[in-house]
Amino acid sequence: MGEKASPVVTGGSLQHEDKPTRKPDFSGWATKAGLRCSDGRTIMPDAFKHQDKTTVPLVWQHGHAEASNVLGHVELDNRSDGVYCFGYFNHTDQGKNAKALVSHGDIKSLSIFANQLKEQVQNVIHGMIREVSLVMAGANPGALIDNLELAHADTGELTTIEDEAVIYTGLELQHEDPKEPAEIEHTEGPTVQDVFDAMSADQKNVVHYMVGAALEGASSEATQSDDGSGLPNTITHKEGQTMTRNVFEQTGGAKKDEARHELSHDDMKSIAADAVRMGSLKEAVQSYALAHGINNIDLLFPDAKALTSTPEWDTRRMEWVKSVLNGTRHSPFSRIKSLVADLTFDDARAKGYITGTFKKEQFFGLVKRVTTPSTIYKKQKLDRDDIIDITDFDVVMWMKGEMRLMLDEELARAVLIGDGRAIDDEDKIKDPAGANEGAGIRSIANDDDLYAATINLDMSASPTDIVDAVLSNMQFYKGSGGATFYTTLPTLTKLLLARDTQGRRMYRTASDLASEMTISNIVPVEVMESVADLVGIVVNLSDYTIGSDAGGDIAMFDDFDIDYNQYKYLIETRVSGALTKIRSALVFKSVDDSSNLVAPTEPSFNVTTGAITVPGQTGVSYKRADTNAVVSGSTINLADGETLKIYATPTAGNHFANNVQDEWTYTNPA
Repeated sequence: MGEKASPVVTGGSLQHEDKPTRKPDFSGWATKAGLRCSDGRTIMPDAFKHQDKTTVPLVWQHGHAEASNVLGHVELDNRSDGVYCFGYFNHTDQGKNAKALVSHGDIKSLSIFANQLKEQVQNVIHGMIREVSLVMAGANPGALIDNLELAHADTGELTTIEDEAVIYTGLELQHEDPKEPAEIEHTEGPTVQDVFDAMSADQKNVVHYMVGAALEGASSEATQSDDGSGLPNTITHKEGQTMTRNVFEQTGGAKKDEARHELSHDDMKSIAADAVRMGSLKEAVQSYALAHGINNIDLLFPDAKALTSTPEWDTRRMEWVKSVLNGTRHSPFSRIKSLVADLTFDDARAKGYITGTFKKEQFFGLVKRVTTPSTIYKKQKLDRDDIIDITDFDVVMWMKGEMRLMLDEELARAVLIGDGRAIDDEDKIKDPAGANEGAGIRSIANDDDLYAATINLDMSASPTDIVDAVLSNMQFYKGSGGATFYTTLPTLTKLLLARDTQGRRMYRTASDLASEMTISNIVPVEVMESVADLVGIVVNLSDYTIGSDAGGDIAMFDDFDIDYNQYKYLIETRVSGALTKIRSALVFKSVDDSSNLVAPTEPSFNVTTGAITVPGQTGVSYKRADTNAVVSGSTINLADGETLKIYATPTAGNHFANNVQDEWTYTNPA
């Protein structure tokens, strides 16, 4: 006797001599892209694109174990909004019966079984559709993905198959034969659709919540008995393995010894009708719950869903930060040095020559300023337990984004107005304001008047007064063209609301206002509101330099503290910053209305004798720059070649229009 030949599995497909073309028996959506499922997952467009125009079996209720469950096949058609399919019934008794059920409208729903699923942040981006099934799903709208669980025959232990799932879209199939109805028409009373359409927007939202809760609240375990529908509550997937979730229904089975609470098609219709009759959907839902023994009404309503993937930040407005940091000049050297030669002296002027006379040397002052770097940082920590427990989003990346955001804001704030902390605060960002040499970020608002002129305005100044002040004081601006006016939003609003005597707005837009002030742009800065007397700053930030050596640019560090089970994160930069062009900014400040405006009188100087006569003026105090001694009303005699600067300050209760025309330098050339 010869040996019995072993079967050989080749894995090939059956070949047919001919494939007659016929009209499909029905069509419908196998999957719908962008439809959010009850478990939070979403089928993405083209997730099954690779199966376009391929054929898969048409099965009854995902019955994989029996060949008799195969009713025919479907041809998949990938589209931008999902996978459509065209169904063809076979000529078996089961196929003919299924065709009759579909034609009569008894079966309306499709479902697919897919495996090799790949997900990214709860988005299904790839998978293989293995079969499409006709299912007896309820009329609940929405989508559902059921992961499969297998019970091992030897231990009874459940194992979830992560990359296999039954996916139900809740959309009804279409009939190709126009003579056959696409759905059953109700002849008695209003349809559920009619009742639903009559609801208000709020009532419809509550119905959606009810359906979602029914999907989420259903138990994942199935009973082992018949539920009276003629369909079993469990499916044998393979020999000795059982799927414990009922893939025929969206709601699945109930836990053992626990009553099942499902919202069926008729339940929804009943609740909607009661809501119309009672005039309250809330009372209708409560009535349904009491009638069906539901003690926990929350089962009918889902938990609140977050609208964003990460927590929102409650921050100040940050648009101006990018404008400031991108507008500055960046240097690869952290030590910023500027040299200024003062050519405003009369002795610095070119001179005419008379034959035979002595030619005098030119004189001018030379001023040097050096700014060195300082470190700015932000430090955070997270408990490792929190990082593990927070699964809704990447809390580490979220926190690093917050650290960079706040570091950028602090750096931009330091450039414009300083960090606002007290000078003895250990967290203060260094600002060597007024010093010829120092480390840190020199704020424009507090810079020396050689670089930033201060213009004083009455606190009650009208919008036109402010605009006029900007125009009239541009004579002191020596910076690059195309300057920007940085101000607060309340100040900008005040200017835009200015009206003429006819009640018409004087400046229709911020661009019109900027043109009126001969500047290129207006940028509102929220942090400037923390400086009570600051009205605005006119500057072209290309005249401001931020310097950083190699390795001093923004860097992120992290470490783990094993003693406290914490991750620690540090972001820092080591930079310097300063205006590098003299008279390149105007700082507008307000003064109290009770303060008197005084104009200092320039001392007189006798070039022949080298004598300086300082006036005695009410509201003004004159001082020597070398000793800061008060010299009001006195005469100072300069030695040959001696130079002296005299400056004026307002006394209490008085103020100057600006800090530019308040100092004078004299030299005895003899």
